[in-house]
Amino acid sequence: MKGIRKIAVLGLATLLAFLLAACSGSDDGGTNDASGEKGEITLDFWTFGATGYEELVKEYEKENPNIKIKVKSSETADHHDALFTSLSAGSGAPDIAMLEIDQFDRFKVAQDRFENLYDLGANDVKDQYLEWKWQSGENVDGDFLFGLPTDIGPKALYYRTDLFEQAGLPTDPEEVAALIDSPEAFEEVGLQVTEETGMPFVDSIEMAFRAYLDAAETAYLTPENELNLGGDSEVKKAYDYAVHLNDLGLVGKYEMWSPEWANAVNKGEFAAELGAGWLKGWMEGNAPEAVGKWNVATLPTEFAANWGGSYIAVPSETEHAQEAYDFIEWLVSSENQLKSFQSHGLFPSAQSVYEEEAFKTNEDEFFGGQATAPVFAEAAQDITGIGYKGEKYFPVHNEILNALKNVQNKGADPEKEWDAAVKRAEDLMKR
Repeated sequence: MKGIRKIAVLGLATLLAFLLAACSGSDDGGTNDASGEKGEITLDFWTFGATGYEELVKEYEKENPNIKIKVKSSETADHHDALFTSLSAGSGAPDIAMLEIDQFDRFKVAQDRFENLYDLGANDVKDQYLEWKWQSGENVDGDFLFGLPTDIGPKALYYRTDLFEQAGLPTDPEEVAALIDSPEAFEEVGLQVTEETGMPFVDSIEMAFRAYLDAAETAYLTPENELNLGGDSEVKKAYDYAVHLNDLGLVGKYEMWSPEWANAVNKGEFAAELGAGWLKGWMEGNAPEAVGKWNVATLPTEFAANWGGSYIAVPSETEHAQEAYDFIEWLVSSENQLKSFQSHGLFPSAQSVYEEEAFKTNEDEFFGGQATAPVFAEAAQDITGIGYKGEKYFPVHNEILNALKNVQNKGADPEKEWDAAVKRAEDLMKR
């Protein structure tokens, strides 16, 4: 009897241990979702813009049935404001979040609110991406990676072939790139176009300003968060160049995204735009009368710059950091960056995509059958880095831009407007 009782006690202990293990969840750290399915993990993914990531999420979920990803897409400003608020509060942040490059520095000051992706395996994929894009995702010391690179916005010269032809200029993209190989040549071609066609060369004072501004190593703020608006600054150089082009009559008054600007793109009421790769997607969908009348060429190296693009980060609130990282590493792989480019025009930062036939031979009907992707790929590889922007980049930018608009629209004195804008920017920094 003693032996039987001993066996019974051991059996009961084994049963209790088994039941406790079952109640505590799976050995691999999985959690139960609301439906009670053992081992399923749900990841919240906040995005903005038209990325098409929802379709890729479905692919990932099919390959990883224990992972469910809930995508929430918002307007760009709303997305970043909500993310900043939740991170500041210490609660409510998603497992995965996109960060737009112009907003990025605003979040870098909260490094402790993000996972270091180097701790999760990012070193293994570092060499797959453009060096300047990758480095901009790091902290100043280079030992903390906030996000993996997604798309980029290399800038190129969009130009109207009909207006170039009317001005007696070549229209072949390689010939145009060879002709406009410096800021001085840009000005000379602009004069010829305007004199021969009566149309402004560039659309707006902002685009003339951004020619040098976007390429600046240091824009309005230094990494120490100090204003960089001295007389010898890169910002002042960009300001003076825009004023000069305006004085020559080369600058239109079409503010980007306004109905007047959209109509001018469609009708050919200016000859050139210094735009990023994502602009061609807008053109294809919004300028039906301009089909076959625009081409794309590389810009002078002095204007080589990036405008736009994003990263994907993992906020430290997540309970599933490794699973979140594994998903984003898959999402931004070269294979999936090619898919995102083909479906939604997201220009790849994984440079191996540039060698894919499907990328190199991707002809654009809107651009007269030109394969524009290699032009932007060349532009991307001319970029040397992305300048620091900082939290107050946009408020300061608006003050300088207002000064330029006063010069163009009201005939105001450029130097007085500059000094007044600098004073307003100084006041902003004190708030």
